[in-house]
Amino acid sequence: MKWMIASDIHGSAYHCEKLVKRFCEEKADRLLLLGDILYHGPRNGLPADYNTMKVCEMLNGIKDCVLCVRGNCDAEIDQMVLDFPIMADYSVIDIGSRMIFATHGHLFNRDILPNLKKGDILLNGHFHVPDCVVYDDYIYMNPGSVSIPKENSPNSFMTFENNNFAWKNLEGETFKSFSL
Repeated sequence: MKWMIASDIHGSAYHCEKLVKRFCEEKADRLLLLGDILYHGPRNGLPADYNTMKVCEMLNGIKDCVLCVRGNCDAEIDQMVLDFPIMADYSVIDIGSRMIFATHGHLFNRDILPNLKKGDILLNGHFHVPDCVVYDDYIYMNPGSVSIPKENSPNSFMTFENNNFAWKNLEGETFKSFSL
């Protein structure tokens, strides 16, 4: 199974369209969204082509493939226009001998760890910077931001297939990888 993992669309129809196109071109089976789907947040400027209803239309079009966790900018009102669940604070994905703890990052992150076993993966967005750090007890990963990247990082997402993670820009070019 091939997963596409993305975070922090923040209502940008321009970047969401690129993400959905890339999802189809990657032939991914599932799209895991790590929150902050529609609202841009009070500390961010408006992203390119800010159009929340267009983002809803695009994501609802692939709703059967989407798994999502709630970001700090997501609210119950957003759930009313999205046809897939978005209100869970985290999701646990069993990948054999390891677990991926997927969350947005505002509740659980490197400073506030969930319960993890040695070798488990803490996967979150929120910080808008692609990252992969292997700690003694766990692995930390962040796909970066689809629409509002920070620290000179590209607009990005990740893929996960056959125990290999790849960080890619929205043109599909890999700029970082990690194998379990």
